[in-house]
Amino acid sequence: MPPTRLLRWLFLGALTVLATRAAQTTRPNIIFVLSDDQGYGDISAHGNPVLQTPHLDQLHDESVRFTDFHVSPTCSPTRSTLFTGRHEFKNGVTHTIFERERLTLQATTLAQVLQQAGYKTGIFGKWHLGDEPEYQPNRRGFDEVFIHGGGGIGQIYPGSCGDAPGNMYFDPAIRHNGTFEKTKGYCTDVFFAQALKWIDATRGRQPFFAYVALNAPHTPLQVRPEDEARYTGKVPDANTAKYFGMVANLDDNVGRLLEQLRAWGMERDTLVIFMNDNGGTGGVKVFNAGMRGPKATPWLGGTRAAAFWRWPARFQPADVTALASGIDFFPTIAELAGVKLTGTTAAQVEGRSLASLLANPAAAWPERTLFTHVGRWPRFSEPNTAKFTDCAVRTPRWHLVSIQGGAQPAWELYDVAADPGEKIDVAAGHADVVARLRSEYDTWWKSARPLMVNEQAIGPRLNPFKEDYWKQFGGGPTEEELYIMEPQHREIPTAKGGKASGGKKRAESR
Repeated sequence: MPPTRLLRWLFLGALTVLATRAAQTTRPNIIFVLSDDQGYGDISAHGNPVLQTPHLDQLHDESVRFTDFHVSPTCSPTRSTLFTGRHEFKNGVTHTIFERERLTLQATTLAQVLQQAGYKTGIFGKWHLGDEPEYQPNRRGFDEVFIHGGGGIGQIYPGSCGDAPGNMYFDPAIRHNGTFEKTKGYCTDVFFAQALKWIDATRGRQPFFAYVALNAPHTPLQVRPEDEARYTGKVPDANTAKYFGMVANLDDNVGRLLEQLRAWGMERDTLVIFMNDNGGTGGVKVFNAGMRGPKATPWLGGTRAAAFWRWPARFQPADVTALASGIDFFPTIAELAGVKLTGTTAAQVEGRSLASLLANPAAAWPERTLFTHVGRWPRFSEPNTAKFTDCAVRTPRWHLVSIQGGAQPAWELYDVAADPGEKIDVAAGHADVVARLRSEYDTWWKSARPLMVNEQAIGPRLNPFKEDYWKQFGGGPTEEELYIMEPQHREIPTAKGGKASGGKKRAESR
């Protein structure tokens, strides 16, 4: 080959390599791990004095970390904000059951946006945004679907929200692309293993979005004995040992995920994100990072979440102190994936892209106001009667909170810049701040109230997951498995041919 032709060939080859590298770093693979009911304080890198999470600590140390990142106080609401970029109430999600967990069909999901942009999309674990067919993730942008039903494995609640019959955290029946598979092993291990299997089959072909949505460490506290043993005798009671054991198992799986990315040579060009979905639960009595309140409260301890973003090709590890929110997740991922949001999708998004802060933690970040409401008012009641119950307004400095209010507020004000533990109510000395934030809250509520579309929803007679399970494996409803929602559903033949006059609910935390 003539020297000039050889040089041209080498030059073109180098350009091809550079172009390939540029494409990889501008359109990352994305793995999003979301834990369920793990608190901000349930990570040793955040100061927990007992719990050890070495792999989450490693991820923390290698990530851009948002230290004032807030989500919703409970499960479904957070998921709806992450996948739409707007407040949960504007998605119709005001509860975790009673059809009020269903993500409005009018919303465009992040998975749909990524799918349309050429990403392969997969969900592994917990969906919890509607169990009826039209609400399922296969119709909301996911190519690969490997999920349990309802809010958790084995949970049973009235209406459409619930899991396959008899499921437990060990060897659960999981619906995989429409067909139930009876898996073997502990649920967290199963979800990570399936995600890695799918990633292995997908990698190198096109960019992917893998959503690993765990149901642990949510109750019931079903844990591997060897994991519980790690904390037996080191914490106040057996339940805390179980809970910490579930978190330790989760941490082990994060370690396996990170190691596999290294083994595949994908570490540099893969964005790994870790978050928890609401405030703490089982570990709060040991450590709550100095915050007030657990899950299902509007205090900072009910909404503050870990938010680790690791992309070695683009991000340098650092802390970001700017006030950030779950509504920012959608526009951030879209921008990082090179997707320009337009039309009704752009109009839907209330959050801001965090991309500038990920690139430069000191980047300008204009002051903002965020709104929190626990929801969960009684079924079929008028939401306006609970407008000021368990709600809050947040700016970088101020936190306006109403716990005992109803149709009228009972405001307390905290200067969280000076008092992050929210111990001193300063409302009396800052009437102007209370009035300003109250006005902003009224405007927000007025905009959200018409979009609470599930308040009068009536679900199906029987849970869709159970019905599909029975179709595949045989069997039918028993007394324990009947969920009676409405008067017209209250007389349903039982498996023995009798009549059921009411539904039972398993007493578990939602």
